[in-house]
Amino acid sequence: MKIIIAGDGKVGLALTRQLLHEGHEVTIVDSNPVVLQANMYQYDVMAVQGNAATMEALRQARVEQADLLIAATSADEINLLCCLTAKKMNSRLHTIARVRNPDYTEQLFFMREELGLSMTINPELSAAREIFHLLQFPSFLHRDSFAKGRVEIVGLRVDEGSRLEGVALHQLYKIAQVKVLVCAALRAGQVVIPDGSFELKKDDRIFVTARAVNLAQLIKNLGITKQKVRRVMLVGGGHISFYLAQRLLDAHLSVKIIEQNPSRARFLAENLPGAAVVLGDGSSQSFLESEGLGEADALVSLTGIDEENIVLSMYAHSQGVPKVVTKVNRLEYNRMFEALDIGSIVSPKDLCSALIARYVRGMQNKTGKILALHLIAEGNAAAMEFRVDEHTHHRGVPLKDVPLRRGVLISCISRGADTIIPDGTSSFEVGDTVVAVSTLDAPVMQLNDLFV
Repeated sequence: MKIIIAGDGKVGLALTRQLLHEGHEVTIVDSNPVVLQANMYQYDVMAVQGNAATMEALRQARVEQADLLIAATSADEINLLCCLTAKKMNSRLHTIARVRNPDYTEQLFFMREELGLSMTINPELSAAREIFHLLQFPSFLHRDSFAKGRVEIVGLRVDEGSRLEGVALHQLYKIAQVKVLVCAALRAGQVVIPDGSFELKKDDRIFVTARAVNLAQLIKNLGITKQKVRRVMLVGGGHISFYLAQRLLDAHLSVKIIEQNPSRARFLAENLPGAAVVLGDGSSQSFLESEGLGEADALVSLTGIDEENIVLSMYAHSQGVPKVVTKVNRLEYNRMFEALDIGSIVSPKDLCSALIARYVRGMQNKTGKILALHLIAEGNAAAMEFRVDEHTHHRGVPLKDVPLRRGVLISCISRGADTIIPDGTSSFEVGDTVVAVSTLDAPVMQLNDLFV
């Protein structure tokens, strides 16, 4: 597909990388020539310098021939105007606008209808939802949903003394007592798609496919149940904190927000009357201690500086805070993050990129195309959902006889209302949806790409 990305910042760059990897033709539009030049050298893209909301810049980007425009500049109003103008120039164009300002949240549906937007995306709101999702099950480092929420892939660490340490995967059911499948493991920075003989070791990070209804029983049987989150401390009072605090307060949790900007702290106090808003420097250890860090069930570091968030999370972990969530915008240092005690990692730009990429896949969803894709194992593997149709190979064949590519595992089959955690005797049929996990050695565009 021909896709125009307006705005070449963090989100635009993440989208460019993702969409090029999936084989699309990408044109980027930005007013900053330095950024454009750098990305033209790094990626095989066409670049247009100019204001993305003007007809001239859109003409140069060949909007009349484009299938999709994604407006992801730093200004919501420019994004909306860009989509409106582009839609007038090409009535069949799909348009996606990034809209971040909480003031517009109430009218997003109205704007979508009136401006003809295909989708609006808010990275901070998506991040807040993801963090809230993680706080519901604090034992999990990572959670992704498939099959309309009926199955999840969750991330766990094998700690010293854990019931999982030294266990071969074919023995896992004896401990878990619910049917699960370890679909990937991260060991010393290397991703492994394991078989039944794979033996778990201390510090392994494993990614487990399980039915959503079995998650609570799973963590109980594994003996990793952490204290339920009741008191949450948020460091940094930006948009993510605002959205997250709303959800936490609606769930009747205690929320304390630490913000060092007086005007922002005042705004939060006025608009979140149920939260305790404290004016101060959240990077100060003594200040955090005086504000009750030791009594918190969870700390979420949400400042605008990655390094500060990482240090804060490491300190909170060292002080025994049961659940730590770290906002990180740059995920280039995945192996470093794995070695650090910074709990669950959330990246707003990567969440935004993943949601838009999912919409793009839906636009081109033909024979066996990907319905959903989530990166797991620090981005070293992908969990993908496909629908089986009449063109899919090996229908009705037991999985033990299906010639899967090296580094591929079928981790779930969904058939109507049934969710199957498969074994070697399971098979898929027309109409099923299949979740598969694969290393990123070769591009995968459809289900048949997984077979030899």
